[in-house]
Amino acid sequence: MLKYVARKLLLAIPLILGVVTLIFVLLELSPGDISSKYFTPETPPEVRALIVQKYDLDKPAITRYLTMVRNLAFFDFGQSMNEDRPVFEVISQSLPNTLLLSFTTLLVLFPVGIAVGTIQAVWQNTPIDAGASVSSLAVYSMPGFWVAMMLQLLLGIYWSDWLADLGRAGWLSPGMVDMLTLPTLGMKDAVMYDFMSPWEQLVDRAKHLVLPGLAVGLAAAASTARYMRASLLGIIRQDFIRTARAKGLTERAVVIKHGVRNALLPIVTLMGLSIPFLFSGSIIVELVFGWPGMGRVIYTSILTQDTPLLIACFYVYTLVVVLGNLMADITYAYVDPTIVLE
Repeated sequence: MLKYVARKLLLAIPLILGVVTLIFVLLELSPGDISSKYFTPETPPEVRALIVQKYDLDKPAITRYLTMVRNLAFFDFGQSMNEDRPVFEVISQSLPNTLLLSFTTLLVLFPVGIAVGTIQAVWQNTPIDAGASVSSLAVYSMPGFWVAMMLQLLLGIYWSDWLADLGRAGWLSPGMVDMLTLPTLGMKDAVMYDFMSPWEQLVDRAKHLVLPGLAVGLAAAASTARYMRASLLGIIRQDFIRTARAKGLTERAVVIKHGVRNALLPIVTLMGLSIPFLFSGSIIVELVFGWPGMGRVIYTSILTQDTPLLIACFYVYTLVVVLGNLMADITYAYVDPTIVLE
């Protein structure tokens, strides 16, 4: 196992190097002078010289590239050109928020997709199966930013107005109205959060996770349901399932203990492949919901051509994707004991 993990990590080095090289080349080929945005007509020449020297803008591109690769090998991301503070500090503040959004979505909505796919396979060619198939295909086809804005409109605004009307009519208590109201911006209450108890802070964070989590994960859940349905339909037609039924096992035991476990093998691989999808999808969703994560950092660094920060962001993203796929391989071997990682 350790040899397999070490080999996978070594093979990831060319991938990471290729990603950061591509980003560096694209930034170098982008129109405009990177240093010009830091100057104004009133900037004194000596200040210009200091800025150019500070960020090595006076050196050839190949020299800056080699320096960047050497620094990245030691996780030295340098100084952000736009925020004028260490890149590591910027990422360390934003990455946990994106990980919270993405992996919470993964852990919650993947079981939902597995459950829906299992129900579809058990009730194959029924109205339940047809309705779930059409719904999952529709959700999977929707653009992420549109889903995010519709969730803001329907569950953030209309739902809150409806709850407020129920509260004014006496059908719901003020506390219940507040509990069921879903925030549409940020990851915590900007005014009252510091005055809440630890339990109230946890509830407030969970409420702020609902809408962006749905926006990120609905497509993943729909895709998982379709894969699970197809995988389970292939499993339940095999001979060992007929043998299990012939032994007198209940249909529930046959489906769950024998069918679902074997059908989960491709789903485990799908989970690993979904990690980059969740991260890329979270960039747009974070901008829509004002979530203080890596999406906003990447967006700002692209607009300002902040080369050190942008390269560091994709460097970290690539590491997370590699580790996610490695975890999927290890989980695959755990689900199927006949697979040996060498």
